[in-house]
Amino acid sequence: MAIRNKGKRLDAYVKDYVAFDLETTGINPDRDAIIEISALKVCGGQTVGEYSTLVNPRRHIPAAATAVNGITDGMVADAPEIGEAMEGFLEFAGNGILVGHNIHTFDMNFAYDAAWTALGKELGNDYIDTLYMARRCLPGLGHYKLTDVAAYFHIATEGAHRALNDCRMNQGCFE
Repeated sequence: MAIRNKGKRLDAYVKDYVAFDLETTGINPDRDAIIEISALKVCGGQTVGEYSTLVNPRRHIPAAATAVNGITDGMVADAPEIGEAMEGFLEFAGNGILVGHNIHTFDMNFAYDAAWTALGKELGNDYIDTLYMARRCLPGLGHYKLTDVAAYFHIATEGAHRALNDCRMNQGCFE
């Protein structure tokens, strides 16, 4: 099933992109922090590069966040802080189109804020949110979490809610 934008099929011209995902201490970008950033550079459907790092938020990771993503204070103790992690992500992503699930209302808000606050840089990349694609292309699915969409396409969902695994799942769903 093709998605169309102004009459053009997205799959006809979006062959190179960067699938990305974040894990955070919570859902509010004003008070929560990024604790993992991962991305896959994809060219013609093939993964050609990978960026993944835990991030030390310089604060305690709440138990509720750990329950979702499994990331603990001990795991991030020696990880880079957000400035270094975000600099690496921005360099890796370049001007590529970012693809992610629910990034319009979640990941992009955290990423915009982190790039500006930590580095004084704007994140100006175009992006595609596969949540909106799934809602449009799979109206009978009922639930649109990444794991639901991946299961629909028979894509493995093990390791969900770790950023790199979610990138791989989302790449499969987008393709």
